[in-house]
Amino acid sequence: MLRRLVVPALLTAGLTAFAAAPAAADTAPAPQDAVGDLKSDHIYVHDGITEEAVPGAVRDRLGEAAQETESDSPVYLIMLPQESFGSKMELDAYMDGVMDDVGDGVYAGFMGSDANNFFVDSPNLEDSELAQIEQNVAAANPTTEADALAAVPEAVADQESADAASGVFGIALLAILGLVVVGGGFYLVNARKKREAEKAKQLAEIKQMAQEDVVRLGEDIARLEIDLHAVDDATRTDYSHAMDSYDRAKATLDGIREPQDIQQVTTALEDGRYYMTATRARLSGDPLPDRRKPCFFNPQHGPSTQDVQWAPPSGAPRAVPACQDCTRAVLSGRDPDVRLVEVDGERRPYYDAGPAYAPYAGGYFGMSMMMGMFSGMMMGSMMGSMMGAGMMGAGDMGGDMGDVGGGDDFGDFGGDMDFGGFDF
Repeated sequence: MLRRLVVPALLTAGLTAFAAAPAAADTAPAPQDAVGDLKSDHIYVHDGITEEAVPGAVRDRLGEAAQETESDSPVYLIMLPQESFGSKMELDAYMDGVMDDVGDGVYAGFMGSDANNFFVDSPNLEDSELAQIEQNVAAANPTTEADALAAVPEAVADQESADAASGVFGIALLAILGLVVVGGGFYLVNARKKREAEKAKQLAEIKQMAQEDVVRLGEDIARLEIDLHAVDDATRTDYSHAMDSYDRAKATLDGIREPQDIQQVTTALEDGRYYMTATRARLSGDPLPDRRKPCFFNPQHGPSTQDVQWAPPSGAPRAVPACQDCTRAVLSGRDPDVRLVEVDGERRPYYDAGPAYAPYAGGYFGMSMMMGMFSGMMMGSMMGSMMGAGMMGAGDMGGDMGDVGGGDDFGDFGGDMDFGGFDF
């Protein structure tokens, strides 16, 4: 059972001494003596308390207050002589017997006229609820034992109202939290759907771009019309490398599920285009070309032949790798044949197409170059932050391609070119 014997400074010094004639120490009251009165009148006054100490009118008033309480819990009032029990343990045992027979409710009373012996008990309420009832009684400022007991029914009703208000507040708070959670969940789900839709759109655009590059390499290989039985081993080996790279690019493209996977395709394409150039050189009897990065303006052009000074709109001139045709265009003041891609229904240079195209370019040029090149161009500051954070698989791009040059000075391209702040 839940029990609390309180010792509050509840009453003033002017208490009525209703225990002027205490019961004998060896005649402690039995629980059954109180059960009948409590069930019928909701008040029990021990026979040892005289009429003079607690008049009948007071007893009737207290019984009516206990029976007419507005609380949901029944209220029972008890008055015992000072010497009824010698310890709290004895009082607890007595109240256990009373409450077992009477039932749930709030039991409040005095054992003698000492305010320290005021107690509140219940078989069904928590200690915190009993403490609140005690505080409510104290707040009524009673000056006698009768006043204190008379305040108990209202104190119980106030405690229940406070608990009910707290419960309503708790329900309201839970409802608000529920709305916040639902709203937050809706926002997160909606945001995730938007991200997934945007990712799907970017993936489709990048795959289309890579598909065009794969087809272009396949057409170049088909136009060569080489008889493998009529060439030397070196030519046959380079041609086989080109074919293998083409097959690898095509197979990888079919399995792409993430935008960053496009890097594997363009890496294979870069490899295949070099070996196609090497194969043509061997067939023509020309010197074997250096292994250089693709043409910056359009990687479909194959390996670059030299570096050329070029400046994007509103940018400073920089050296970029270019094929022979693009080099002539730039040196003559014409626009080179730039690789355009579809972005939101608009054709624009691939290096100005947004951060999703970083893996595409990284497969051709290596991450060291792209970190410098893309961060300062019109792709915007997003590229710098995303690539720096390893977005789109950028942390894996480039690999051992930090020195992107072959046997020329292009190997310092990424390190020497200050592309930051739109100063390309």
